[in-house]
Amino acid sequence: MGGRFAGVAARQHPDLTASASPVSGRLRGIVLALLGVDGVFSALIAVFFLPLRVGGIPLPVSALLSGLINVALVWAALQWTTAPRLAALPLWTWLATVLVCTFGGPGDDIIFGGVGLMEYGPLLLIAVGGLPPAWVLTRRTAQPGAGGNSGARVR
Repeated sequence: MGGRFAGVAARQHPDLTASASPVSGRLRGIVLALLGVDGVFSALIAVFFLPLRVGGIPLPVSALLSGLINVALVWAALQWTTAPRLAALPLWTWLATVLVCTFGGPGDDIIFGGVGLMEYGPLLLIAVGGLPPAWVLTRRTAQPGAGGNSGARVR
């Protein structure tokens, strides 16, 4: 880059170089914790709106919306940390909340239940709400330079 002016050395633009993160560890922890809490809210909204019906037909659109929200939460967590284990915090809190909601409550109240498609509500919710953010995490860790191999040939 550079070399456009005679006698001036070519240099890298400062916005193209990697700089030390100005964000403190405390702020990073707070943001990741808030993203984890958002994962809980995403799960609660998905679970309680899962039996939504349009007419007489069940329409589990909350599972799809939860999957999109979880992808956004995991992506945001990846912007705050390079460790995939920490970036998966919103996904783990989402899965834990869905798991807790599968148990019966006081007085044998249940959240998941129904006939037809709604019998598979928890499986549908986990597949549509949990697999896309997991794919984002695996895709991020599979990029060259993200792991320890850095694209070197292994024989």
